[in-house]
Amino acid sequence: MINIADVKLVDILPHSIKHDASVIAAAGALDNLNNQIASIIPSLFFIGNVDHVSGAWLDALAWQWQAPYYDQTLPIEQKQAIVKSSLAWHKRKGTPSAVEELVATIFGSGEVLEWWQYGGEPGYFKVLTSDPSATSDKAVEFMAAVNSVKNERSWLEAIEITVEGTMQLYFGVATHVGDQITARQVV
Repeated sequence: MINIADVKLVDILPHSIKHDASVIAAAGALDNLNNQIASIIPSLFFIGNVDHVSGAWLDALAWQWQAPYYDQTLPIEQKQAIVKSSLAWHKRKGTPSAVEELVATIFGSGEVLEWWQYGGEPGYFKVLTSDPSATSDKAVEFMAAVNSVKNERSWLEAIEITVEGTMQLYFGVATHVGDQITARQVV
């Protein structure tokens, strides 16, 4: 494979103009420009290199790709994950899986239940998450995130917080076998 930085324009000139001094000078100038461009190319491969992009470049990519619910105040890992997934989410925008993935990226976990899965009214859905801040501190952000990828005809009915934990439960059973005697006092 040929490295574009190693290519010299003088080497590929046709024989008829290969010895002209002005052509050689122009080829040398273009070689310098080619080397400058070749040195920038590795940093331009953004789609596969999003994990190494930060700052203003990441913000510019989010704006360019219209990343759903991109907030500049999010931690860098979440911003990179949102930008990396934004093109795929746009392809599946309006589907429960896109909502689930965005909620999981921002809030840690997320599951969408359609109205027919829980016996609700047509057109509604619920989101299950394990992040307790989704209904208190970050409720507005959670709604904005869901609304950025949900379809327009569906409405968020509820946010259910699932809490998992372990506890020790003790069960006891008592059995009594015997006869029942009724005693009456006669006066």
